[in-house]
Amino acid sequence: MPSDPLQGLALITLAGIATACFYAPFKRVRGWAWEVSWMIFGIISWIIGPWLAAWLTVPNLGEVLATAPRRALVLSFVFGAMWGIGSLTNGLALRYLGLSLGWAIPLGLCAALGTLLPPAVAGTFNELLTTNSGRMTLASVVAGLIGIAICAQAGAMKDRELSTEEKRESISEFNLVRGLWLSLVAGVMSACMAFGIVEGKPIAAAALDHGTHELWQNTPLFAVILLGGFATNAAWCITLAVRNRSAGNLVAGPASQLTLNYLLCVIAGSLWFMQSLFYGMGETQMGRHRFAGWSVLMVSIIVFSNLWGLAFREWSGTSRTTKSWLATGLAVLVLSALMTSYGSYLASRESY
Repeated sequence: MPSDPLQGLALITLAGIATACFYAPFKRVRGWAWEVSWMIFGIISWIIGPWLAAWLTVPNLGEVLATAPRRALVLSFVFGAMWGIGSLTNGLALRYLGLSLGWAIPLGLCAALGTLLPPAVAGTFNELLTTNSGRMTLASVVAGLIGIAICAQAGAMKDRELSTEEKRESISEFNLVRGLWLSLVAGVMSACMAFGIVEGKPIAAAALDHGTHELWQNTPLFAVILLGGFATNAAWCITLAVRNRSAGNLVAGPASQLTLNYLLCVIAGSLWFMQSLFYGMGETQMGRHRFAGWSVLMVSIIVFSNLWGLAFREWSGTSRTTKSWLATGLAVLVLSALMTSYGSYLASRESY
């Protein structure tokens, strides 16, 4: 099937929008401990959604998984479990920092590490120093780290300017130091998703061999990766539920609020799953332009998560200077993503 980069970009943009929106429903959950909401969300986003999609789009799914190389299955699951730690800490960072900083900082770190680690592991890091594409890529990483530092400074200024009560009007559990540490872990561990996709490509190849449409070849791959992610998240949520004795939240309270809580978690999980679905579909359509996909995803998430941050008035009451620092940091992160894309474009030209 011929590629369609415009369709691919549209699908990847939708993936970014879905990612930026998924945490918003949690803002309206009432009477549930965080681990209870996150567990229901995880069942929808990492179990039901991916496996239902794989079952509907992949002929003979069982045979595909049985014939896929065991190494690919194991490594995609393991890297998925490691990514799951990043997803878990990202969720906690959003809890403590809000949608603006809670996305910008982990994404910047994830983009930097996702760019540097693969060539380092493959033993080709020196090529980054000796080619135009490599130097542009390294410059994009530096820009990304600068953007992260500027955003962190904006967060520190907000922390100084607002009282505890003011900070918690928009973010009920705002905690800058805890959120920044969680963002660091989230950025590092979330980069493992890239390794899971690379190591799991034989699963997608097996799906194609069994007659799967090219557009859906990645659905069984993401199902395995996200199963690993669910394993680590579920382990932590169950640990917290036992420690906090919060499992009773699932049946306690007025029926109307319970119904609303379940509905909000299902919406959040569905939005998150749409990210992996749309990105997997979009990647298959990019052809020689796959280098642009990751950057488009990063830019979309940064832009739309900050629109949500404005909607929830996360920066209300801060000075114009603080808002300017935030805007500058976000602009530098967007520039970093575009520089990464241009570096990948140069690499594709150098290979010809």
